[in-house]
Amino acid sequence: MKLDPFQHDDFNFPIDKFEMMLKTNHVLFFDLAEFENIVVHYMDTGKLVLAKKALKMGLDQHPLATNLRLLKAEVLVLEDKLTEAVELLDELKVLEPTNDEVLLLIASVLSKKDDHEAAIKILNQALKCTDEAADVYSMLGMEYLFIENFEQAKQAYMSCVKIDKTDYTALYNVIYCFDFLNQREQAVQFLEAVINENPYSEIAWHQLGKLYFEDNQLSKALNAFEYAIISDEYFVGAYLEKAKVLERLNRHKEAIDTYSITLQLDDPTAFAYLRIGKCYYALGQKQKALKYFKQAVHEDPLMDKIWLALSDFYIKEKSFKQALYYINKAINIDEENVLYWKHYAIINQELGNSADSAYGLKKSLNLGNFEIEVWLLQINAFIQEKNYQEALIACQQASDFFPTNAEIFFRFSGIYYQLGQTSKAIDYLVKTIQLQPTCIEDNHLLFPEMLVDGHVVSVLEKHHIKL
Repeated sequence: MKLDPFQHDDFNFPIDKFEMMLKTNHVLFFDLAEFENIVVHYMDTGKLVLAKKALKMGLDQHPLATNLRLLKAEVLVLEDKLTEAVELLDELKVLEPTNDEVLLLIASVLSKKDDHEAAIKILNQALKCTDEAADVYSMLGMEYLFIENFEQAKQAYMSCVKIDKTDYTALYNVIYCFDFLNQREQAVQFLEAVINENPYSEIAWHQLGKLYFEDNQLSKALNAFEYAIISDEYFVGAYLEKAKVLERLNRHKEAIDTYSITLQLDDPTAFAYLRIGKCYYALGQKQKALKYFKQAVHEDPLMDKIWLALSDFYIKEKSFKQALYYINKAINIDEENVLYWKHYAIINQELGNSADSAYGLKKSLNLGNFEIEVWLLQINAFIQEKNYQEALIACQQASDFFPTNAEIFFRFSGIYYQLGQTSKAIDYLVKTIQLQPTCIEDNHLLFPEMLVDGHVVSVLEKHHIKL
């Protein structure tokens, strides 16, 4: 005799029972809780088609069930059928005006429609009738962040932390708000209060340490990170931050040891290898530094800061061709980085590639690096190429940013001399002397012909300047 699976004594799992029903076309009765569990299961596993089938059957058998209708509204939201969802939720709100789940879903729909003010209003209603206030405060915090009301967002997330001291997402968000509002002192006080209530909150210690580090209170930062590690000896982030503090304190050997711990606790990171390399370089152990730089490259060849470190390494070793090779690698990854173009220019200048150097400086300036050093390097490159018209344009642009700079005035003087405008050359030479007479001696190799010209020599002698 063939057994009926629905009569089997061991068959009591509603999901299997429901799926067997679909296969055999048997129509079975499920109680309301079973239907809810079935629908939630399929929603959680992303099987919306089966969730909708279960919902239809459930509502056929239990047409007035609020929880099933609420689940139907959730499915409509997931399918982005917001208008239908709102209609259903409005009906449910009329029937159960203090049902927090209905209110939270209404708020979610309003948020998806970018009506954040209305969502906040509904969430404040939900606060009055919920047993899960932390969840509501978390949603409120997010809505306030959407409208950039960081003060209210901060208050909402602080309420989350007050209710649940282990809500680290809320804790991070509180610190984010403090940071945006530039309330560093208040942030420190808040974290200290959290620690007073929960002395082993590794996240609070970690965030407190970061604030101290940013304020250059290195001793306090080090203590905070050590307490974070005591609270959680596997907290990789705390070891990394502690190592950064040790670097700043020039305790490079200890920093190496601390970075090395992170390599044992978790998968090796290019960042840790890079920092270890920099520590070894600071200790004068160049070959070990190079070894770790190359390990960093192996770990993450797309981390441009490693290529910059290798380029700097070879600049200090006066191996400019290798330095150029590595800075080109960095530029290929991030061609919008002004620092990389500045390095490119300086390296090419050392190699005598004045055209490439000028190109690099132009790129750096176009990307917003308006340091006086960059302007002077560009002007010098044009002077070396004897491209005096371009040098003059660069001087004029630089003087907009630095209108009373002796270095620029001296270059104006030499460029006008080379262009045959001796009167202007003398005027700028006098301005240079008035501002900073030593500038002429420091840069005398730029315009050697001008400085032996009789008119120029007489001006220099008049001002008691001897070269």
